[in-house]
Amino acid sequence: MKKFSYLFASLFLLAACGPTATSGGGGADAGNKAEGDTIKVGMNMELSGGVSAYGNAEKEGIELAVEEINEAGGVLGKKLELISKDNKSENSEAASVASNLTNEDKVVAVIGPATSGATKATIPNMTKASVPLITPSGTDDSITTANDKVQEFVFRACFQDTFQGVILANFAQDNLKAEKVVLLGDKSSDYAIGLADSFKDTYKGEIVKEENFTAGDKDFQALLTKIKGLDYDVIYVPGYYTEAGLIIKQAREMGIDKPIIGADGFGDEKLVEIAGAQNVNDVYYTGHFSEKAPATDKVEPFVAAFKEKYGKQPSAFNALAYDSVYMLKQAIEDQDSADSASITKGLAELKDFEGVTGVMSMDKNHNPEKSAVVLGLTEGKETSAEPVNP
Repeated sequence: MKKFSYLFASLFLLAACGPTATSGGGGADAGNKAEGDTIKVGMNMELSGGVSAYGNAEKEGIELAVEEINEAGGVLGKKLELISKDNKSENSEAASVASNLTNEDKVVAVIGPATSGATKATIPNMTKASVPLITPSGTDDSITTANDKVQEFVFRACFQDTFQGVILANFAQDNLKAEKVVLLGDKSSDYAIGLADSFKDTYKGEIVKEENFTAGDKDFQALLTKIKGLDYDVIYVPGYYTEAGLIIKQAREMGIDKPIIGADGFGDEKLVEIAGAQNVNDVYYTGHFSEKAPATDKVEPFVAAFKEKYGKQPSAFNALAYDSVYMLKQAIEDQDSADSASITKGLAELKDFEGVTGVMSMDKNHNPEKSAVVLGLTEGKETSAEPVNP
C-alpha cells in the first residue's frame, strides 16, 4: 500500500537513552544505542487525515505485538517501549516525526509509515540518523531502492508494487479470462502509477481505455460514463479505498457489473463502508493475509488474540504491522543487540522468518520474499482467497 501506497507504512523505532543519532553511513557506532531497562521503538503512523484507516489498523497490530512480547519477558531481557506519533497523513509531517523520533526520543528503530509517499518522505532523516525503519505496507518499489542503490536503513514487511501488478495482470487473464481491460488510475499517486505500469507491462490482452483521476475526487460519473458502453471484461483500479470505494459504488449504481480488481489499497473495511456492501460484488484485490488461506501456523493464534483484544476480525494491515514488530524482535535476537546498527544488519540478513503474512526472507533489495493472496468479495464479504507464490 502506499499513500499508503497498498500499502503500507508504520515506523517502529527502538532506542533508549543513548548518544545523539549520528549521520548516516552505517558502521558499529552509527545510529542510536539501546541503554537502560527498555528498548525504545518508534511508531510513525497515519493516525489522522486522509488515510488514517491504514495507520490506525497498523497501530492495533503493533500494540498487540508489543504487548505480547513484553508479557513474554521482552527482548534480550528488556521490555519494548513504544513511542507513538501521528504523521497526520501528510508527507512533510512524516518527515518531521522521523526526525523527532530519532533525534529527540532516541529510538533505535521505527515502524512506519503505512503509505509509500509518507515512507519515502522519511528516508532522508532516517538515513541521516542511521536508524532503520520497517514499513508494514509501503509497496512503492522505490522505497527500498533508488537510482539502482539499496536504501540501507529501509525495509518492508509487504511485497512491492511490481509484484502486485504482475499478480493482478495474471489473475485477470488467467482466472477471470479477461481479454480486454479498462484501467482507471490515480494520476496523483506514485503507488497507483507503479501498479498501473507493472500491470501494463505484464498483461497480454488489450487495454481498451485508460482514464485517470486524482486523489480526493468524489464524483466519477463522467469518467464511468465514458467506459459504460465499451466492450471490455474487467475494470482495473490501482488506488486507495477512499476513491476505489466511490468508484465501485457509482459504477454499480450505473449498472456497470464487470469485475473490478485492485491492489492492497482496497484492503480496508472502509472500502465496503464507502461503496455499500450491496455494491461490492465481483471485486478482487491482492492481499497480504487471509484466514481462508492461512500462510503459516501463526495465523490462528494471531486471529484469536486480536479478536480477544479488539473484538473484531483482523485485517491485512493489522497483520503486516504485527509481523513488523516480530521481524524487529528476530533481528535483535539474531544480532544479540538492540542498537540501531545491529538491528539494521539483522533485518538485512533476516531468513525464514515465520510471520502471520507468510514465511519470509529479506532479499538483497530489502524486500521480503513471500507469497501473496488474491481475495474476492461478494456483498462486501470475503468469499474467496487464492494464494499466489512469487
